Amino acid sequence: MPPRPRLLTFDLFGTVVDWRTGLRGAVLMHGGELDDRTFEAVIDAQAEDEQAGFRPYVEITERSLVKVLGLAPAAARAIGEQAGEWPVFADAPQAMRALAAIAPCAATTNSDLRHRAAIEAQLGVTLDPWVCAEEVRAYKPDVRIWHAVTARTGIAPGPDWWHVSAYADYDLVTARALGLTCVLVRRPHHRPGTADLMVSDLGELVHRLQTQGSG
Repeated sequence: MPPRPRLLTFDLFGTVVDWRTGLRGAVLMHGGELDDRTFEAVIDAQAEDEQAGFRPYVEITERSLVKVLGLAPAAARAIGEQAGEWPVFADAPQAMRALAAIAPCAATTNSDLRHRAAIEAQLGVTLDPWVCAEEVRAYKPDVRIWHAVTARTGIAPGPDWWHVSAYADYDLVTARALGLTCVLVRRPHHRPGTADLMVSDLGELVHRLQTQGSG
């Protein structure tokens, strides 16, 4: 088992927030359809756009939904603006409260500041610091996101900084390169890869840490 964490950082969309369910519901409300294959295409379109130069995440979402689904720009933009209201996974509120009692919990998210309040309201937990792409003007896997966490916490990258994500293909790759302990959450749409610890949900992560603490 890796060393006990001094800091837990979390990817949000897809790890804490049920990205697929939320986006699917929003698209349906605007007269569109989103199956699993198309959802993955939207994610890939967003990832490509994020690395092409900084735009706010609302605009990234708008462009991806226009490109992949053919939604009207106004409808696509409205969906992006409301992304913070998408439901969190059922296990997340209780687990995040338990995790916050174990170590400071922070967000590293490819989203905008406007999405913070609604997500934290659902969780019942303040994620501090909240480091988002809008502030840093770069998207993960850009290392500047991680440097911003260090600047705001004083915690240098190392194995006692645990990063929790459902995306091993880009998110955990950077975390691993920096020497962080990598936790892969196997959400239904997770992207597999190398991790130090794999869990089915955040509740299992709580259990693992509580077990570690009592050993």
